[in-house]
Amino acid sequence: MHIYADADALPGAIKEILFRAALRRGLGLTLVANKTLQVPTSPHISTIRVGQGFDVVDAAIVEMVKPGDLVITADIPLAAQVIAKEAHALNPRGELYTKDTIQSRLTMRNLLAELRGGGVITGGPAPLNNRDRENFANQFDIFLTRQARG
Repeated sequence: MHIYADADALPGAIKEILFRAALRRGLGLTLVANKTLQVPTSPHISTIRVGQGFDVVDAAIVEMVKPGDLVITADIPLAAQVIAKEAHALNPRGELYTKDTIQSRLTMRNLLAELRGGGVITGGPAPLNNRDRENFANQFDIFLTRQARG
């Protein structure tokens, strides 16, 4: 299993959790972004810088991901593509997207985008807080433990 992170808007606290896990467990971790990222020096951690443009990071991740891999992303359409490739997707707040939940998440995302487009709803998600970071760390650890057990 390899871990890919949609790193353009990934909070630093989540990156730190990913770095620690990659270093401690010897897991492959690749952060994909359209900007230069600073990461710890490790044979297990790498970055890929892609060009600017709409969904360029998503396309790169979808091209690389294999069945069983894990993608860290808050991007619901990317999560849907990852799941379609028999991989796993976990958002930075600790929600594991599944085949059972992804369609309803896509539908809700599209509805909210329509409402925002019509001026009904403004703003985005609340900033990541300590509880979110804790939830991500717990869910990430549960996922890794299950994967290790096979």
